Formats: sequence, C-alpha cells, structure tokens
Amino acid sequence: MSFSGAVPSQLGNLSKLEHLDLSYYGIFGNGSTESSDVSWAIHLPKLQYIDLGSVNLSATANWHRVMNMLPSLRYLGLSQCSLSSTNPLSLSQLNLTRLETLDLSHNSFDHSEIASCWFWNVTGLRYLNLGGTHLHGQIPEKLGRMTSLQALDLSNNNNLDLFEWLPHCSSSKLKELHLHSNNITGCLPPSIEKFTSLNTLSLFDNKLTGPVPSEVGVLSNLTTLDLSNNRLEGVITEEHFVNLNSLLWIDLSDNSLKIDVNHKWIPPFRLERAYFRSCHMGPLFPMWMEWQGNIHNVDISSAGIDDKLPNWFCTTFAKTIALDISNNKISGTLPKCMEIMSVEQLYLGSNKLTGHIPRLPRSLISLYIYNNSLSGPLPSNFGTPNIEILVLFSNYITGQLPGSVCDLQSLIILDLDNNLLGGELPNCNGMRSLKCLQLRNNSFSGQFPSFLQSSTGLILLDLSQNKFSGRLPMWLCDLMDLQFLRLSHNTFSGNIPTNISCLKYLQYLNLANNSMSGFIPYHLSNLTAMTRKNPFRHTMYPLVDAAAIIGDFLVNTKGQALIYHSVTILDVVTLDLSFNGLTGEIPQEIASLDAVLNLNLSWNHLDGVVPKMIGAMQSLESLDLSKNMLSGEIPSSLSKLTSLSYLDLSYNNLTGRIPQGSQLDTLYSENPSMYDGNNGLCGPPLHRNCSRNDTSRSHDQKSYEAGFYPVSFRFGLASGFLLGLWVVLCVLLFKRSWRFAYFRLFDKLYDQIYVFLVVSWRSMEMRYCKGTKVNT
Repeated sequence: MSFSGAVPSQLGNLSKLEHLDLSYYGIFGNGSTESSDVSWAIHLPKLQYIDLGSVNLSATANWHRVMNMLPSLRYLGLSQCSLSSTNPLSLSQLNLTRLETLDLSHNSFDHSEIASCWFWNVTGLRYLNLGGTHLHGQIPEKLGRMTSLQALDLSNNNNLDLFEWLPHCSSSKLKELHLHSNNITGCLPPSIEKFTSLNTLSLFDNKLTGPVPSEVGVLSNLTTLDLSNNRLEGVITEEHFVNLNSLLWIDLSDNSLKIDVNHKWIPPFRLERAYFRSCHMGPLFPMWMEWQGNIHNVDISSAGIDDKLPNWFCTTFAKTIALDISNNKISGTLPKCMEIMSVEQLYLGSNKLTGHIPRLPRSLISLYIYNNSLSGPLPSNFGTPNIEILVLFSNYITGQLPGSVCDLQSLIILDLDNNLLGGELPNCNGMRSLKCLQLRNNSFSGQFPSFLQSSTGLILLDLSQNKFSGRLPMWLCDLMDLQFLRLSHNTFSGNIPTNISCLKYLQYLNLANNSMSGFIPYHLSNLTAMTRKNPFRHTMYPLVDAAAIIGDFLVNTKGQALIYHSVTILDVVTLDLSFNGLTGEIPQEIASLDAVLNLNLSWNHLDGVVPKMIGAMQSLESLDLSKNMLSGEIPSSLSKLTSLSYLDLSYNNLTGRIPQGSQLDTLYSENPSMYDGNNGLCGPPLHRNCSRNDTSRSHDQKSYEAGFYPVSFRFGLASGFLLGLWVVLCVLLFKRSWRFAYFRLFDKLYDQIYVFLVVSWRSMEMRYCKGTKVNT
C-alpha cells in the first residue's frame, strides 16, 4: 500500500504513539508525500522513533524546533526531505538529550556553516549521517565530545582537515566511518589504529596522498576497507593485513600502490570482494588469491600481471559472480573446466590468451575476451542460454558463424570485429533482443542479413570491410532505433533506399566504398538526428550501457583515419557516401543537416553545383566533395563555416572567383591541393588572376540561378501541364455542343485567314503589274 499528498495533521491525536515511519521505505512508498507544517508532532510526547525520509518538507521552516519538543525521541530520520539552507540549523536550548540516531543525509544546506549546527551538542548520539548535505566549513572541535558515536557519515561533502578531531572521539566505540567523495587531502594518519572497533572505513574518491599506514593492519574488526580513487602511493605489504582476520571487502583501485607480498603468503582473511584495479600486483599472478574460495567479485585488471593462468583458476573462482583480469599480459589457454564456474560477468580482454574457446559457464551473462590471440572456430554450442553480451573482437577466430548463435535469444551485443571469420551468416529466427551487431573486418559474404528484419531494437550495426553484396533492403526502415549504420568497404549495389530517411535516430551513416548508384535521396533532410533540432541525441546510452560497448571506431574524416572511442562515436555525426557511383546533383536539402560534422561525397559522378546554402551546415568540421563533376562557383556561404577544419573540392569543374575568408585561407595553407583540378577557378589564394568578367558571377552560375529548379518543381510543372491538357481533351470528347463550337471556331479562323491571305496576295500582284507598265 502507498499513499501520497499531505501528511494529515490528525496524526497529532495519537498521543500514545511511540513509533512513526512515513518514509519512502515505509507506508508512503511512492515518495510523493509532503508536509508544510509538522507542528502536529508536538502532541506526541511518547514518540521515540520518527522517520519522514523522502517526505517533502521544503515548506516547513520550524521542523527542528518541533522535534526539539519531543523529549523521548531516540531516532530522527529526515533523509531526502528537500531541506535547505532556508531552514536554520541552530537552537537556543537543546532538549533532545535522548537522541541516538540522526539522519539528515541528502538534503541541501549549501550556505549553512557546519560548526553552528545544533546536533554537535547531542553528545549521546550513536549514529550521525550528514552525507550529501553540502555543509561547509571546518568540522568543530565538539565532534571530539561525542564519545558515544558509533557511526559517522560525512560523505559527499567538502570537509577538510577532518582527521584533526577524530582521535578525540571514543576510539573504542566508533564502528563505521564514511568520509568518501569529499575533497579530503593529506595523508591517512597512523592514529587510525586507535579505532579498534572500526568495521567500515570508507575513504574512496578523495585526494589522499602518501602511503597507506601499516597501522591499518591492527584493525582486527575491520570488514570493509575502501581507499579507491585517491592519490595514494607506496607499497602494501603483509604487515598491512596482519590482523585483518574479519576483512571481507577491500578496494584499493585507481591508486599508485604496489602490492608486494611473499609468493607463498597465506592471508588471514577470506574475502568476498577484492578490487585492485590499476594497482601493481605482478609480474606473477597473485598466488594468495588461491585461498579465497568464497570470493564473489574480483577486479585485478591493469595490474601488471605477466604470467600464465594458474591451474586453480576454475576451482578458486568457481563461486565468483564477476571476474575481471583484463588489461594484463596473462597467457595460456582457457581451461575446459570453465564450464563448472558460476561466473556471470567475465572480463579477459587485452591479454595474451591463445587456443580455442571452450564450452562456457551456463550462468554467463557478459563475456569479454577481446584483444587476445584466440584461434580456431567458435564453439558449436556456446552453452550459455542467458548470455547478453559477447565481445570477441581482435582475435584470430576462423570459420563461419555457427548456427548455435541463433539460440542466444537474450543476446544484446555481439561484437566479432577484426577476426578471420567468413561465409554467409546463419538465417536466424528471432534475435529480437539484439541492439548492437559488430562484424567489421572479416570475410562474411552474401546478401544483407535478412534475420535482422526481426531485430527491430537494433541501435548499432557495423558490417564494414566484408564481402557482402546485393541491394540494400527496403525493410531497413523497420530498424527504427538505428543510430549507427556502417556498411562501407563491401560490394553493395543499387540505389540508396529512399525510405532510409525514416530512420529518425540515425546519427552515423557510412556507405563508402561500395557500388551504389543512382541519385542521393532528396529526403535525407528528414534524418532528424543529424540536425541541431535533434531531440534524440545519445539515446543509445539509456538503452545500452555505454561501458558495454568496448573498443575503438576508425572513422575516415578530415582526410585521414581517426580513432574514436565507443563512448564518443555518436558525437561524430557523419554522412559518408564516398567511393561509389552516385550520379545527379547534390540535393539542396542536404544543407538542412546542420549537426553533421563529417560530410564526404568524394569519388562519385555527381554533377550540378555545390548547394548554395551549404553554409547553413554550421557544425561541419570536414567537407570532401572531391573527384566529382561539380560545376559553377564555390558558394560564398562556405566561408561562414567557422568550425571547418578540412575542405577538399579538388578535381571537379568548378569556375569563378574563390570566396574570401580567413577560415578558407587557413584551410588552404594546411591543404594546398584542395582546389586542384578546377581550371576555371581564379583569385587568391591561387596565382591565377580573374578576368573582368570573373569579378561578377560566372556564366555557369548565372545559368544555374536562372534555370535551376528542384526536381520536385519540374515534376509538378510537367504534371500540371499534362493534367490540364487531358481535361480539355476529355471535355471535347464527351461534350458534343462544346466539340461543335470548338471546330466551328477553327473553321471561322481558317476562313478569315484564307480570305486575308488571298486579298493580300492579289493586292501585291496588282501593285507589281502597275510598276512594270510604268517602267516600259
């Protein structure tokens, strides 16, 4: 059951009430509850527990004074109540002497001085949570008087010099210390050893420097140690772990630490989670992990390990759910015993693994084995019915894509880029969950994969650098969510489907290096995602975790091949139709694609003029129209493209004066060949002077402006003329009286013209005869 609306003041009538929970996790579960006045609580003298978490109290100015009038109160929870700096946190007299738990987390006291807050005087507090409150200033000395404190959470703030007062607390009682996501600087003090009851120490995402004090090793009750994402350096030895018998969770990731323990060391703990990403643990595989048979999560990626997979790999990690050993130099073959593991997320990328892919764990959901040296064919039976992500790019996998891949009905991402696979793709039925299919740089052949017609949720499709052929299907428009489509370097032929413009999310279209023919579709201007009005930018990321799409994308732009990471590839809004056999004019409508960064139409048979409004494509960084048959002048609007960093108009039939502008001058200095092969061009920066006629518009440009009409206008004009002619003929055919009148008119005109011609001829004859007689 859940409720919303205002908290009823009638609650104040429950005078014997001791426990009241209206929090998000209580009966008001939808989080849409509010209260502008909590004075009803004054009438609850026996109240010991009140939790208003997620109740909107932004309009309540006196909440702290009301709560101060509840002498029996032990628990006060006001997390996520939209409290702000407009609610003062000072009290002239404190009555909350029995208060043990205070939770003000995730409110926004941006302009409140933390030292002036009333709760520092509640010396009996056991649990104090001020996480995410944006309180500022120095932690007061009063913290040292809170001798009953067992849990302190000051995370997600900007507190500095905090450690100065921590030793004054009851070091024997403090169990939880959450100081993560602050700007804490300096070193972790050796005095941390005084907190002998500490079970949780969370200091991740700060700016701590220096070594980790070995005194941490005496905290025998410590279960969670998180020092990740700091600037710590130095060596971690066995001394740091000597008494950590209770340790279950350790995270030292993203520091400059070196883990240096004896190869035969047996640790005193049995971890459940271990994260050492970017710590130096190598070159040998950490053998002490063999004793961690109950571990659920392991991350030793980028750890400088240059060793073989240990023979205990399957048994020690049999219960592991997430295992990441990527970005090392781990060698050897994948063990056949992997089948017995319970792993769901397995990251083995960027290592030196060889051999075949064995039968995989049935529990597997995500598998990353990219950038290795795996060989041989893919397994005929993956044995992973629930797998969602399969990333195997940049290996030496051979053979065909087995039909068993069709059984992976939960597959969301399939990345087989840069392997030695070939043959035709299996004709799968289904694969409706597929969102990313990447098969670049293989030898796949056959027609455009027909099974993709049912993958209507597809977002990214890359079939480039293969041997696919035939026409692009008209049903391509059914892939309505498509944002990235790269089919370059194949032998696709025929026209570009005119309905491709219905792909309103498409931000990257590359059909380069094929055998496409015909005209560029005029309706490309309907590609909404390539315009600045695009409301769909980066919708890939909510649909597919961007981190799941691993690898780099090679994009031909600015006259060279540039590498973009998967996270940024959709920032490179691209239309590349180069190296085909396209004919006709460049549609004027293409200028409406004002979010395109890379436009490449080079190496085609395009004629006509450069679109006059191309200057409207204000986002253009790279424009290549070279090796075509374009004529006329270069539009002056081209000089207005201030973002343009590459331009190539070479080897066309362009004429007239080159537009002036500092941007074009800079581009010419970087690429002096950008106007080559256009003998009709003149003026700076070329050394060919313009004639007097060239100072105005050229003849070609005049002809263009006088005679150019869009195809749609010409078609409409011809259609109107034919329609009018048929109307007249039909009227004459079926209306007898009109037909007789029409022909009578022609007969009358004929008679008049005949009489006029006869009389005129006779008159000329008579004048001629008279003139002859006079001469004789």
